[in-house]
Amino acid sequence: MAKKGKFFLVTGIILVFVFVLVYVGVNMTSNLGKTKTQVSADDAAKRLTKLYNNISVTKDTPVKGQIDLDPVDLAESLPDISKFPITVDNTTNNFVEIFSSPEKSGTGVDGWLTDVATEFNKANILVDGKPASVKIRNIASGTAVDFMKSKKYIPDAFSPSNELWGEMVKAGGIKTQLVSKRLVGNVPGIILSKKKYDALVEKYGAVNVKSVTEAIANNEFSMGYTDPFASSTGLNFLVTALNTFDSSKILGDKAVQEFEKFQANIPFTASTTIQMRDAAKSGMLDGFVLEYQTFVNASELKSGYEFTPFGVRHDSPLYAIGDLPQAKQEIIKKFADFVVQDKYQKAAQKNGFNNLEDYKSEMKVPDGSLLTAAQKIWKEKKNGNKPIAAVFVTDVSGSMAGEPLNRLKESLLKGQKFLGRDNSIGLVSYSDDVTINLPIGKYDTNQQSMFVGAVNSLQANGGTATFDGVVVALKMLQDELAVNPSSKPLIFVLSDGETNEGHTLKDIKSLIEAYKVPIYTIGYNANIKALENISGINEAASINADTDDVVYKIGNLFNVQM
Repeated sequence: MAKKGKFFLVTGIILVFVFVLVYVGVNMTSNLGKTKTQVSADDAAKRLTKLYNNISVTKDTPVKGQIDLDPVDLAESLPDISKFPITVDNTTNNFVEIFSSPEKSGTGVDGWLTDVATEFNKANILVDGKPASVKIRNIASGTAVDFMKSKKYIPDAFSPSNELWGEMVKAGGIKTQLVSKRLVGNVPGIILSKKKYDALVEKYGAVNVKSVTEAIANNEFSMGYTDPFASSTGLNFLVTALNTFDSSKILGDKAVQEFEKFQANIPFTASTTIQMRDAAKSGMLDGFVLEYQTFVNASELKSGYEFTPFGVRHDSPLYAIGDLPQAKQEIIKKFADFVVQDKYQKAAQKNGFNNLEDYKSEMKVPDGSLLTAAQKIWKEKKNGNKPIAAVFVTDVSGSMAGEPLNRLKESLLKGQKFLGRDNSIGLVSYSDDVTINLPIGKYDTNQQSMFVGAVNSLQANGGTATFDGVVVALKMLQDELAVNPSSKPLIFVLSDGETNEGHTLKDIKSLIEAYKVPIYTIGYNANIKALENISGINEAASINADTDDVVYKIGNLFNVQM
């Protein structure tokens, strides 16, 4: 018995000792984790200062330039229509041209309408005794509306993702006739990680726009959505949210105030669906918006996410546009009848369409003028009480001489009209060394004039120290945040992507990650992959400027982010 008692005593002492070790270890680990996080922030600040001090930085005396106070000329900013591909060409002289949204007029799983239109053109369908055909142009719905409203290019027919865009065309003074409410079925939805979905169900009883917006307003999870000026799903989500806040007056004070509260906790508005999906894959977001057809075809989303429908259905309506001859009207009607044949609708289902057929929207399609007003409110309120502080980092190395630098200047001079007045901006240029051409300042008329003057004075010469320019921009932004801590920092790098001097991406990548500053890149005759590597660090967009639509793309980018 004595031995047995001794055994239990020793065992008890060992257990207590182990408990103490585990307890102390856990607390030490916890404290070490906290210390490490704090040290990491301190180290980042010290490292940034050290890197900055090793760079040759000069400061220009700002010179004012002549500013243009006229509003943005939409037609002028739009690219040539040829930049948007014809996926099916007409096979006869008796034809109509149809603007179609990309999810159905591309290739592969996004090529349903492309395939059906090809079959239509082979079918020898007669109108006025002559064979008829269609031409399909692949163009995003928001961009298509811009072309029509500006009257730069008007097709014979239009098949956007949803009826919201048709209403906006109508509100723009363009004659619009709804030929078919549905060519193929689709539904927009909120995509949530299963863990977050279950948590919302447990707390709110259901997942819908009301519970999601309430949870976001309470800062319970991170969600992103796409640009409501360009994206069908983004526009749909905006008006659905406003309708949820106050269905009796979706642009009234109550709805706008609730929207501001909700928007204050939105960390991310994506310029494109691809950018948003990449942010979700990185773990940056708990939720985002997407069409069902895209969702079911995205293998990486099938196992870890739940889809919840919202808003107006995306059933690809078909509109006749303008004062068309009777023959063209007849071709459009025959095409609408052709695509709804059973074999084509079954083919659509294989591509992810015609699912969730039981879903019906509780919201009626709003008037186009109301939709335009909703976009305007979004532009004014999207940053809440967090004004943007942005630094434009411009490549003026010898490789940018001539046409690349001229296009860079044009991009900034035309794009600056999209910069909000509540934001603050600065300008940096780099070659062998770095110049602060314009310190960060609020974008009032005076700062705008100095920004224009600084852009006009840029000249190309010397080597390419891209990452030295980024370091200087980071330092400027950290100094700005010390004075205005509520600001949201952004960097825009305009470059050919090549770096042959100064620091490397490896040298500063940890700093970019530590400060979490999105770096948007715009490439001119560029190594696009190198620029995408920079933007990819904090899930920002990268634009290839080697197309005529660079001004339009940059305008959209600034419209979303600034």
